[in-house]
Amino acid sequence: MFYRGEQVAKGMARRRQRASSNQWFNFTRDSYLERTSRPVYAIVYLLPFIIFYELGTIFINTDVLSQTQIRVVAFVWLQELLRYLSFGGKFLWAAPALLVVVILLAYQLVSKKLWWVSLGDMLPMTIECVLLAIPLIVLSLFLNSTTVPKHNGTADIAPAAIVQCAAVQKTAPAKTQRPQSQPQPKPQTTTIAKEKPKQSLLADIVTGIGAGIYEELLFRLILICAMMVLLQDVMGVNQHSAVIIAVLVSAGLFGAHHHIDFLTGRANQGDLFDWSKFAFRTTAGVYFAALFAIRGFGITAGTHAFYDIIATLINALMFQR
Repeated sequence: MFYRGEQVAKGMARRRQRASSNQWFNFTRDSYLERTSRPVYAIVYLLPFIIFYELGTIFINTDVLSQTQIRVVAFVWLQELLRYLSFGGKFLWAAPALLVVVILLAYQLVSKKLWWVSLGDMLPMTIECVLLAIPLIVLSLFLNSTTVPKHNGTADIAPAAIVQCAAVQKTAPAKTQRPQSQPQPKPQTTTIAKEKPKQSLLADIVTGIGAGIYEELLFRLILICAMMVLLQDVMGVNQHSAVIIAVLVSAGLFGAHHHIDFLTGRANQGDLFDWSKFAFRTTAGVYFAALFAIRGFGITAGTHAFYDIIATLINALMFQR
């Protein structure tokens, strides 16, 4: 009887450990798949992306970032939360990045996985992220293709621009009134006009990288884990049902937040609601949730970031004149 009770207790402990590590599959110990799913790998792999995003939003001197402030919505939400918790000043700008590292360190402690990292795995992780982003590129082109007439009167399917997964907040700074007597500024020269598309492209890449990190932090690492704890430990929902509910809710909110500002309840005027876009982003949310459960946070955030980068480049080269 005592032996049976001990076996039940060990089984419950194993289930709690699997739930805490949020892994659906137990990979071979110290294999590539097991190593790269560790939270400590996510810290090392994503650190250059975090630094690039932080420096990019500060030092890109373009009309895109100087005349219109563009910030990733998830990044702004983290800043508002930290501001509510009395953080301020210059620290507030770097606080979301530090929060990513702190949460992943805590996640590493809870997972009880090994701490060592092989830098030789960084290149294979990048290749894997790029390959995992390709199905989303194909799906976006398929869902957003449009029917256009040919010269002979028949219809043809033409792909629309690839849907971005980066939700951004655009805030125009207050404009100062210019005295009537003051002459209007001269138009920009041709040289500056030629440089603007390149600068705008770089700004889009920066915001796409930020979205990959901070949207995955909020909608996968924080939201899914919090919902699993709520559904399983508080409400007593079985693990299978809890996973389905958490994935669907996080995916739906991920798709909706591109079109609605949850803090104000207002529609995003820069990205009005469209069923095809919402369906794609919700499907992408399910895809990212599956990646998070199978491959961990590092690969998921990297895949999201590379999808936004590839989508930005393809849109610029193929669909923008």
